[in-house]
Amino acid sequence: MDFDIQPMTATLGAEIRGIDLTAEIDDPTIASIRQALLDHLVLVFRDQEMETEHHIAFAKRFGEIKRPPVATNHGGPPEVNVIDQDDPRGEGADAWHADNTYTMQPPMGSLLRVLKLPSVGGDTSFASMYAAYDALSPTIQNLCDQLVAVHDVTRSLSRAIDRGHSTANLAEVTAAFPPVEHPVVIVHPETGRRALFVNVNSTVRIQGMPPAESDMLLRYLFEHVKAQEFQVRVRWDTRSLVFLDNRCTQHYAVPDYRERRVLHRVAVEGERPVGIVKNAS
Repeated sequence: MDFDIQPMTATLGAEIRGIDLTAEIDDPTIASIRQALLDHLVLVFRDQEMETEHHIAFAKRFGEIKRPPVATNHGGPPEVNVIDQDDPRGEGADAWHADNTYTMQPPMGSLLRVLKLPSVGGDTSFASMYAAYDALSPTIQNLCDQLVAVHDVTRSLSRAIDRGHSTANLAEVTAAFPPVEHPVVIVHPETGRRALFVNVNSTVRIQGMPPAESDMLLRYLFEHVKAQEFQVRVRWDTRSLVFLDNRCTQHYAVPDYRERRVLHRVAVEGERPVGIVKNAS
């Protein structure tokens, strides 16, 4: 099955047209889509007439579904995380982040679909963590290659509880998902490229560093990933699906609206990230 790939920037992102995600898709086409994801990191499928069952079924073609570790209050099937907002400022999606890095095996990818949009605004920006790593000086690259960071659910979950998006018990969730260690720089398991793997929502400290040094380096990296040359911005409509590679991108939901916006996210299981350093046991 042929489809059209139109790159959106020189760094990342491609619009995909000429394929119906609700139809039967053969294995060679799925392999081509996967290769396009590896090449472009973020795929935007336009002109889709999808329902939730199509969304889930398409995600399953790329691996097992990773159910939301902490579901929101907003309903939906167990495979779907429903993000329902009308004042998103300070709720977490408006910070550069990758999904669920506080788990031992974060998703390999997330598939996003907006069901309800504000009359204006509500875009999402995506950034390449390959580009972010490549733009560091060799000195900082060599330092980061050797480091391991701690990722923790507490910050993001506390915010969700405070804003009424979750009724989860914080103590129970943190017991189920204790802090985990991931390399600061990971090696992508399919491309072999290096990518920064720290984000402001989940990464709390760097192992083996005094707190002041850890805080200083993390602040620098959190700011560094925001550079516009690493980014593509996607304007949503209700007939689009976005497939992002969670291993080498971060995303930012622009909080420029005050009307209701509803997004469904389905995640695909990934592997434990590996880097230049060995994973801690």
